[in-house]
Amino acid sequence: MVLATLVERCRNAGLTLWMDVALTRVEAQGSLAAALPGCWRQPHRNGLDPRTDLQRPAAEAAFDDPDGSRRLVAFWAGQLTRWAECGVEGFRCHDAASAPLDVWRDCLAPLRQSQPDVVAWAWLPEATSQERASVADVFDAVSAPVAEGRSVTDLIEHCQALGETQRLIGCPENPFAARRPAAAPVNPERGRQAAMMASAVLADGWLMPMGFEYGLDTPFLHVEPDDVSLDGAETSSGFTAAVRAANEAAAALPQGAERSMRLLAASGPSAIVLRRAGAVARLALLNTDRVNAATLDGRLSAAGLGLAARDAKAIELPPAWGMVLDLGEADPVRGSAPAGPEDRAQLAGARIAIEAVSPAVDGGRFAVKRRAGETVQITADIFSDGHEVLAAELLWRAEDEPEWSRAPMHLRVNDIWEGRFPLLRVGRHLFAIQAWWSEFGTFRRDLAKKREAGLDIALEIREGRLILEHFAQGAALADRDVIEAHLARLGASQAEDAAVLLADALNLAMTRADPRPHATGRDRVYPVEADREAASFSSWYELFPRSITDSPARHGTFRDVIGRLPAVKAMGFDVLYFPPIHPIGKTNRKGRNNTLTPAADDPGSPYAIGSADGGHDAIHPELGSREDFRELVRAAAEHGLEIALDFAIQCSPDHPWLEEHPGWFQWRPDGSMRYAENPPKKYQDIVNVDFYAKDAVPGLWLALRDVVQGWVDEGVRIFRVDNPHTKPFPFWEWLIADIRSRDPGVIFLAEAFTRPKVMYRLGKVGFSQSYTYFTWRNSKAELTEYLTELNEVPARDVFRPHFFVNTPDINPVFLQRSGRPGFLIRAALAATLSGLWGVYSGFELCEAAAIPGKEEYLDSEKYEIKPRDWQAPGNIIAEITRLNRIRRSEPALQSHLGLTFYNAFNDNILYFGKRAGADGDIVLVAVNLDPFNAHEAGIEVPLWDFGLPDHASVAVEDLMRGHRFHWHGKSQSIRLDPRDLPFSIWRLSAPTGSQ
Repeated sequence: MVLATLVERCRNAGLTLWMDVALTRVEAQGSLAAALPGCWRQPHRNGLDPRTDLQRPAAEAAFDDPDGSRRLVAFWAGQLTRWAECGVEGFRCHDAASAPLDVWRDCLAPLRQSQPDVVAWAWLPEATSQERASVADVFDAVSAPVAEGRSVTDLIEHCQALGETQRLIGCPENPFAARRPAAAPVNPERGRQAAMMASAVLADGWLMPMGFEYGLDTPFLHVEPDDVSLDGAETSSGFTAAVRAANEAAAALPQGAERSMRLLAASGPSAIVLRRAGAVARLALLNTDRVNAATLDGRLSAAGLGLAARDAKAIELPPAWGMVLDLGEADPVRGSAPAGPEDRAQLAGARIAIEAVSPAVDGGRFAVKRRAGETVQITADIFSDGHEVLAAELLWRAEDEPEWSRAPMHLRVNDIWEGRFPLLRVGRHLFAIQAWWSEFGTFRRDLAKKREAGLDIALEIREGRLILEHFAQGAALADRDVIEAHLARLGASQAEDAAVLLADALNLAMTRADPRPHATGRDRVYPVEADREAASFSSWYELFPRSITDSPARHGTFRDVIGRLPAVKAMGFDVLYFPPIHPIGKTNRKGRNNTLTPAADDPGSPYAIGSADGGHDAIHPELGSREDFRELVRAAAEHGLEIALDFAIQCSPDHPWLEEHPGWFQWRPDGSMRYAENPPKKYQDIVNVDFYAKDAVPGLWLALRDVVQGWVDEGVRIFRVDNPHTKPFPFWEWLIADIRSRDPGVIFLAEAFTRPKVMYRLGKVGFSQSYTYFTWRNSKAELTEYLTELNEVPARDVFRPHFFVNTPDINPVFLQRSGRPGFLIRAALAATLSGLWGVYSGFELCEAAAIPGKEEYLDSEKYEIKPRDWQAPGNIIAEITRLNRIRRSEPALQSHLGLTFYNAFNDNILYFGKRAGADGDIVLVAVNLDPFNAHEAGIEVPLWDFGLPDHASVAVEDLMRGHRFHWHGKSQSIRLDPRDLPFSIWRLSAPTGSQ
């Protein structure tokens, strides 16, 4: 009666009643032991079991006694059936491993017949996977403890392995063992919640022990009535919601036969799992992290299965949470139908693939950079379906030439074809690749094979005659004569006719005469920019013209600079670069050391461009007149020097444009201007134009173009551009193309210290060269990694690194503390690693005084006139001069490309080589990167590059000291002392016949 009442009340509450069944142990003095005498024995103990109540003696079922076992099975079979008839719908078979499986099977057999829907599941908390699998044919389900401290992926693998043979009942806690401590680390409630959610979404059902929701820490068998008082129990509303969510998730899981579980995605403590039962699929989302939420996108996991998640958005799963998503059929993307197969010629040409064309930048969107006078090596993957022989041709022309030049491409290996063409003029060139089926080539190949096999080739000779007659109709006169001459020789024996058809002279004429009916690829054009030499090889010297004076009280002039030209040229430089030479504003003028309180005679920063005397197209009056500037340009050219100007797109508040063109700027609501900033730096003396202000397009763009063109008209063909990365890419692409359309020899240097991809993009849109991270690459590993990157695509095709060792804005920390040896180290690295290097005046004097804690010069020349003693003791003028002379005489050093790092077995010594061409001399450079200590290293001489054995000898010249000697064998030792010379440069002469 009591049980029936309990069943009814459960059903009224929407619950089903399940019961615990323990076959193996009873109270020794209890009624069951008395009712079945002879079926029990004293329990065997191996030590004390903490779960045992010693005050209540137990008896153990004697299943090994046949009679006792028979009587016990009969009792339990009847009892389980009666309980089921009362409405009990499931049994948890406690300690299932302690009774033989046959006993359980016999006890459950009558129940299976009379009440087949009643569930019996085995409680096996400590069993192995194999033990759980062994009970599959006896029990409907098995316990699955999921809160065992595993990672989420291990937990899923554990449940997946268990679930292959059995339905699982997830247990977040073993109530018969020591329970989860109430004072668990981090958040005890979150710990219980994570275990509960894992049980709910990874198993086929889950069991919550009484008191679990309250954090009860008393083992289940030891709970007293006062331990669990529903009136006094406390649980958070959040945990109550979590229990409800766990039950909703469990109810949403697919039920039925053929169940499966599959991990789809995992990230840390979160995962997405596919749960299937037959044709029904769901996604289980689980986050076991107790602290952090996890964003899980079930849409992606579902899409990979060809399904669609009902919740069409990424879900932020709270800490210790789980949920289940419905899955349905996905609606695939149905594209538009292609055009019908009607254009026979187009369909035939499409059978030929031309891929992986190199060099090419972004598929031909931008030009590859090369130097005029070079040969461009072209490669491409060219192939087709079928077995026909292919032919390919390289087409090229200068952009202003109407006709294409042509040369055959050659198959190298694995469908890779190659060709080359020369760059004979400065400016934009174009190339394309055309490929076609070679009808005669295919015929010629097959004819040769059949002849060698001794086959009858009479029909093939007739086919060959027809091909020759067809090609002759459209051939040029010279080729037609060759073809017709070979036609006239046909008609003798098969052997003689085959020899005629396979003749090399005929093959060349037929290749040229091929009508190429299905040729493809010519419409895909790739640009190459052929720059003049100075774009890739030059040595720059930077000075402030106003500082070429004998007194800080007297402003230097252009005519003073003319007097300095011989010394600059004598050091081997070929570009003389000036910071801005335009009028300097007075409003907010900076004082010495970048102060905001200038003295009356402070000259201001030349980057504060514009005053009543003019703007970017004008000259600062104290430097001289426009005619003085022209004379300087002429005098520089006579000394073999080019003048480079700074193009800084910024204005002082006094710039005429602010009054003439206020619509080119952005104004604040109070009518003031926003001064330029590069946090934490502030430039109160300048303001920036707005390229997309209401009146800026096209007015501002054209005005800036006219500024550059005006200086080009004055003979300036090199511009160093200040901070181009802060101006629009489209502006630079347009301006540079516009200027170079009239003079392709104009060079633009990007002063862009920014992210690599931005720097590379500036190279793509037209900048000839760029400042680099070289300034901050000091160690062997840093230099090796950086130069390797610059020698690889995409950088090598778009980015020419200009290695300035210092600038007016950057006083490198390495130079501040390394003394004269440090200056020699950086000069040697810059001059030999790149074809472009530059120094800011004072470097040759080893100037290094810095503002403490900053990479800025103390008493910076940007804010004052700074005369110098050009022959000050300790200078490195002689070494710089020698480096530039070596650069000029060694083609291998005139580019950053062709660089190879070799083994020097000391991390303080950087050792590398360059070679101009495949058969030229090799220039080796070794630099001691430590400015304070001498270092020795074993090095490997690259004899293998000459095709020589390791024991061979090679002639060597020390290019810095002029010594000549031989190295015998590849292993040599060197010593570099920074107090003497921290680097060495050697030329290895290529032996006659080396490769």
